[in-house]
Formats: sequence, C-alpha cells, structure tokens
Amino acid sequence: MKFYILTLFPEMVMQGLSASILGKAAQRGAIAVEAVNIRDYTKDKHLKVDDYPYGGGAGMVMQAQPIFDAYQAVRERIGYVPRTIYLTPQGPVFHQAMAKAMAKEEDLVFLCGHYEGVDERVLEEIVTDYVSIGDYVLTGGELPAMVMVDAISRMVPGVLTNEESGLRETFEGNLLEYPQYSRPKVWRGKEVPSVLMSGDHKKIEDWRREQSVLRTKKYRPDLLKKADLTIKEKAVYGVNEI
Repeated sequence: MKFYILTLFPEMVMQGLSASILGKAAQRGAIAVEAVNIRDYTKDKHLKVDDYPYGGGAGMVMQAQPIFDAYQAVRERIGYVPRTIYLTPQGPVFHQAMAKAMAKEEDLVFLCGHYEGVDERVLEEIVTDYVSIGDYVLTGGELPAMVMVDAISRMVPGVLTNEESGLRETFEGNLLEYPQYSRPKVWRGKEVPSVLMSGDHKKIEDWRREQSVLRTKKYRPDLLKKADLTIKEKAVYGVNEI
C-alpha cells in the first residue's frame, strides 16, 4: 500500500513516518510513504502557494492550481482516480473501522491544508473524503495525516510482525484493550494477576475479555453500547442501563 501526502512540509511528514514500526514496514515493502511538495507545482516565480481570500477576512488561502497539479502528477503515475482525503475539523471523526476500510485501498492521497484553508474549487475537484481527528483546530493537516497513516498502516498485512497484535487491541469490537503486564512478577508491591501465569489459555482469554468489558464500561461507556457483547454479557455488565 502506498500513501501520498500533499504537503508544504515534506520533511516534517517523512521524519515522523520513517521511524519505528512504520519505518521498518517501509523497508520490507509492506507500505510506502511519499511526501509530495505542493510548492514544487506552483507557477509563481517566488514559489507562492497562497493568496488573500475573496470577500476579505484574516489570513491567507491555499491556491487551487498548485494543489491540483500536485494531485494530477500522483494520479497520472498510479493510473486511476485515487481515494483522496482532506484533513479538516469539518469532516467526520476518524475511527478504527474507518482505518480498516481504508487499509484495503492500494493507494491513498492525503491533502494537508494550511493558513485559513484551501480554495473550495480544488476540494470539489479532487477530494473523496473529509476526515477529522478531533473537534479542535491545528496549524496544518500534517499531524492528522500522520496519525491516519499510522492507524491505517497497522491494518495492512505485513506491517506488524505479530499479525495478532493488529486484531486484538483497543477498539476491536468497540472494546478497549485489556491490561498488559511484563516482568518482574512483583513491582512496588503490585503483583501480576495470577491467572496470566496459570498456563490455562481459556481462563486467560476469559479474564482478558472480562477486563476489556470492565475497562470500556469505566472509561468509555459510550462505546459499550455498540460493543459486540453476548446477551449474557449485556445482562452481567448492565449495558442496557448505561
């Protein structure tokens, strides 16, 4: 899978996505990330990519032409119209199911806005998805793009060395992940739950399931209402009462 990130700050994007798990996945060829510098496609001799907004107002607006030409260059290279995501607080909030769905694409294009926004006409031409990572405003779309690339990449086969870790973690089935423990057995007087050292895989799975439900009920009861629970679990944990 390949990610193309249309940005004014390619160094920021590549530095953030070339380390740790994603960097190793790229080395193995499981994913590829390319930061496309929008400024490379401006026709302005001063490399200007923004201008004052029609109608007045504070700040500057990113111009349509450089963005469109950068997008067209990517489109021509891959040979089809790609799914293109504009990072904006105006879109629906990104979630795990969205990451899973996007991980099925061969290519994804991200448009990172800046200043007071982007000329609406180019958004109408190229954008297929408007996505937010939360109800707040950032200085640009690079950080949201990096967040999404990280989450989506985890769902791509070959990115995680232990495939199971991508299936059993927070938000799977709308449940938070169960508590994790490592050595030593006792730390500052706190012991690892004995069930985890029992060797009984069925008991361990049952314990982890119980902890996931309890943790979700405590910290994210909104998720528990739509979690994949059995009738018995709904009764035991009082889901219908939440």
